[in-house]
Amino acid sequence: MAEIKKRKTDRRTIYTIQLIKDAFLDLVKIEGYNKISIAKLCRQAEITRSTFYLHYNTITDVLNDVLDDAILSTDLTSNPAPTNEELSFDYLKKNESLLPACQRVGDSEKYQLLLLDPDLSEYIIGRIMAHERNYVIPSIMKKAGLSQEDTETLFLYIIHGSFAVNRAHHFIKDKKWAHDVQLLNRFTEAGYKYLKNDQSK
Repeated sequence: MAEIKKRKTDRRTIYTIQLIKDAFLDLVKIEGYNKISIAKLCRQAEITRSTFYLHYNTITDVLNDVLDDAILSTDLTSNPAPTNEELSFDYLKKNESLLPACQRVGDSEKYQLLLLDPDLSEYIIGRIMAHERNYVIPSIMKKAGLSQEDTETLFLYIIHGSFAVNRAHHFIKDKKWAHDVQLLNRFTEAGYKYLKNDQSK
C-alpha cells in the first residue's frame, strides 16, 4: 500500500484534510465504502483531484486516516474494567468492556455506519488490533500466565468477539448490551484465572 504523503500542517491543509474525511464519511452513509471512488469523493468534498492527491494517494489512505482518528481518540489505559465485582449498567456505560476500543470507536455517531459496513469488518478489526496490541498482549500474558504465542491466539479471539458483540448491538449502549458485556467480562476473567491456575500446576 502506498504511503500517505507528507503533509504540511498549516491551517488550510488541516481544513482540507478534514473536509476530505468528512466527505468520505458522508459517502459511507450514502452508498457504502465499496462504491466510493476518488471522483465521487472529490465531488462530495467540492475539491479537485489534484487537491486530493496533495494529501492522499488512495481511498484506502483516507479510510486509514479516518479509522486512526476514531481509534487514537480512545484511551485504552485510563479505565480498565475491575475484576471480582458486579458490573452495573452505569459502570459499564462509563468503562465499557475489557477491550474498550471496539465500543469507544462506536460511541461517536460519526463512525457508526463505517463500523457497520460489512465489507470493512475484517479491515477495521485489523486496525483495532494493531492499535491495541502493545497494551493488551502484555496485560493478557500477566493475567493468564501464557506465552506470547498463546496470548496472540487469545487476543485474536477476544478482539473478534468484542467487535462482533458490539456490532450486533449497532454500537448502542442499552440494557441488553450491558448484560452481554457483563457476561463476556465474567467469562473472560474466569478464563484468565483458570489458565493461570493451570500454568501453576
